[in-house]
Amino acid sequence: MSSLAVIICWEIQWQPGNGCGSLSSKSPNTPHFTPPLSLPHVQLQPSQTHHKPTEHSKTIARLLMEAIFVPKPASHSHFKTRFSSNPKHFLKQQTLLPIRHNPTRFRLLTAALQNQQQQEAASKDTEDESYGEVKGIIGSRALDSAAGMEYLIEWKDGHAPSWVPADFIAKDVVAEYETPWWTAAKKADESALRNLLESGDGRDIDAVDADGRTALLFVAGLGSEPCVKLLAEAGANLDHRDRSGGLAALHMAAGYVRPGVAKLLLDFGADPEVADDRGRTALDLAREILNATPKGNPMQFGRRIGLEGVVRVLEGAVFEYAEVQEILERRGKGENLEYLVRWKDGGANEWVKAKFVAEDLVRDYEAGLEYAVAEAVLAKRVADEGTPEFLVKWADLDEPTWEPQENVDPELVKAFEETNNKAQPSSNGPAVVVSNQKSP
Repeated sequence: MSSLAVIICWEIQWQPGNGCGSLSSKSPNTPHFTPPLSLPHVQLQPSQTHHKPTEHSKTIARLLMEAIFVPKPASHSHFKTRFSSNPKHFLKQQTLLPIRHNPTRFRLLTAALQNQQQQEAASKDTEDESYGEVKGIIGSRALDSAAGMEYLIEWKDGHAPSWVPADFIAKDVVAEYETPWWTAAKKADESALRNLLESGDGRDIDAVDADGRTALLFVAGLGSEPCVKLLAEAGANLDHRDRSGGLAALHMAAGYVRPGVAKLLLDFGADPEVADDRGRTALDLAREILNATPKGNPMQFGRRIGLEGVVRVLEGAVFEYAEVQEILERRGKGENLEYLVRWKDGGANEWVKAKFVAEDLVRDYEAGLEYAVAEAVLAKRVADEGTPEFLVKWADLDEPTWEPQENVDPELVKAFEETNNKAQPSSNGPAVVVSNQKSP
């Protein structure tokens, strides 16, 4: 039987021991190693027919050595491996390294090589998929919570268009589609924005950048009312909040002192109560900036005027939806003067700055007049002074009273006159009027 026996000769002497192996030295030139376990000495013998080892054989021997022995020498200078092509050298008397078989190591080596080959094959397949298969982007849409974008891809090979996240599309392809849009938005170029919207390229008007900002946020901050109007009419989300602070378009208008844009956004239906990540509405932000702007600095005069305008616009939007039924109390003075009001819609009583309460209500309260809820006008008469008076039925009084025309809700007067002076309760519901509590 012809075979090749390779003897790996190591200039190492083994000494049985317990526990972890250790290196010691019997002589200055010979390292001495204590193995973790006492292993039998095995020596491979040459076959009857000797063959000269080839380079291939040496490679196999090296790989076999790496597969069998888990620990490697700390320094290759401690070992000297000698291969001999002379058969006479095979029987040279020398202590041999005991063989510790480790099939697990060999299997791991084989699996690692196979895994590397598979990765190389997969990498080659990926490289074969060229960018050229993409014909172009024919649509876009923002992901939930403004986390990013995905695009509708048209393929060159005729496959049906499909939505692909931006991260999986070549950057130059995305840039070719998006750059005109963001350039127009950041320059507040109404004409360019209009052309893109009318091009029918499937673009999402609420497309977001890396910070979750839309085109509307940019043009609002730049103060371009025409661009804001264009995007709002095209259906842009007026209350969209970005991912870098939760700012909406109204916050941008407030922060960049754009009262005209703030009013336009409110007219289109923007919610003045939308708060940023810190819980601030646009009104809160405008007040905060106004308070931080120096009063006596001439360079800041125009900025303060603009901020005051933004504050007025936003304050009007916040308080215009409720109607005061009556004023209950007052507190403070000057700019801090407030009134405790009862709302007509039944909401909880609330302290409101004096400048947000109708002047006639404040005037009547300060004059000591009482307030009551009128249900209907029952009759009309002419007073001694020749002025008309109306008999009013009150919600909280048992007896109706005669009131001058200026103290009666015009809607109730109109409803009474339309009934041809018939004493019937109006169907318009309660209304706030002023009563001087005159007896009938």
